[in-house]
Amino acid sequence: MSVVDEAAYRSPLLGRPGAVEGPGPDAGVPLHLGDPVHEQRALARGEAVVDLSHLGVVTVSGPDRISWLNTLSSQLLLGLEAGVSTELLLLDVNGHIEHAPAVQDDGTRTWLVTERADADPLAEFLDKMRFMLRVEVERPDDVAVLGTAAGGWQRLTGDPAHLLTWHDPWPRTAPGSTAYGPKDADHPGIEIRRALTLVRRDALGDVVDRFCAPDAAGRPGRLAGTWAWEALRVEAWRPRLAREVDERAIPHELDWLRTGVHLSKGCYRGQETIARVVNLGRPPRRLVMLHLDGSEHLLPDPGAEVRLGEKAVGRLTSVVRHEELGPVGLAVVKRSVPADATLDVGGVAAAQEVVVNPDGTTDARPAERPGSELRRRDLRR
Repeated sequence: MSVVDEAAYRSPLLGRPGAVEGPGPDAGVPLHLGDPVHEQRALARGEAVVDLSHLGVVTVSGPDRISWLNTLSSQLLLGLEAGVSTELLLLDVNGHIEHAPAVQDDGTRTWLVTERADADPLAEFLDKMRFMLRVEVERPDDVAVLGTAAGGWQRLTGDPAHLLTWHDPWPRTAPGSTAYGPKDADHPGIEIRRALTLVRRDALGDVVDRFCAPDAAGRPGRLAGTWAWEALRVEAWRPRLAREVDERAIPHELDWLRTGVHLSKGCYRGQETIARVVNLGRPPRRLVMLHLDGSEHLLPDPGAEVRLGEKAVGRLTSVVRHEELGPVGLAVVKRSVPADATLDVGGVAAAQEVVVNPDGTTDARPAERPGSELRRRDLRR
């Protein structure tokens, strides 16, 4: 078992002044360092770096690695060039999301970045699927992850411990994909550019120190916590494996087709569900952003039940205090919930902002349902 998979993992950066440890899937790294509002603002300006050293890393090497990953995943990876950032989804036979790693190839190895709790299961699944192909799956424990936004990654690329930087494609709809939410130009995440940078783990503290030193213009950087990182993610409606995904989640419900699925790419596990829901519409649930009543000092926790009147209609998946938007969260609710309905989350009133269209359709849906011509045949002949 690698360093980042141990339940007791604690980042060395938790020893920095003011550091408060994060909860849940972000345990082991700082939630904030005493000033979450200014940390969020600095991150949004590209002047902060976030300790994400708890995330898991899996690598795949060997000459068959790209074509092999292509056969397993929802993403079209054939022709993937070194340094290009993408992501893939690995689904079960019913189309439910099991793994959702960030992907980048360096010309020799394909790097997969995922949640801490998902790294070992991902590596084990891939290892079982190797058969006789020329691929090798590894779980490196000498690599750590840092997060930046708004071009902050440029402070890291020249660092001697830098390995690679993955640029989040969200929410730009990739060729061959489709969206269940707004068009790219109207999406609130279009101006939020987040990146994951991989560095040598033994140099983690030194890399952060060099990031925080004044740049050529005399502007210092700072270390921020996952509170700031998650605030930007929720603002961008960006689904996360450790938060929005449960055992029933399919990509359509989370608008994850736009960056994680290529509709013309076939022959992967779960493909039938992807095609059927696109063609017929009406995914059973939908992702929604909730604006929570800020008059309450305490906010509900992720996992809290979302109710419409007396009826449970979903669950809260993420919640943050955003420095501009106030208390907001993401939730997965039944598709039939009226988009203008005020909801209740643990006694806190919540107004909806539509993420996934309630009608459950996308522009990739055919004008007529497949097979409709058979039902129109003249039975009198």
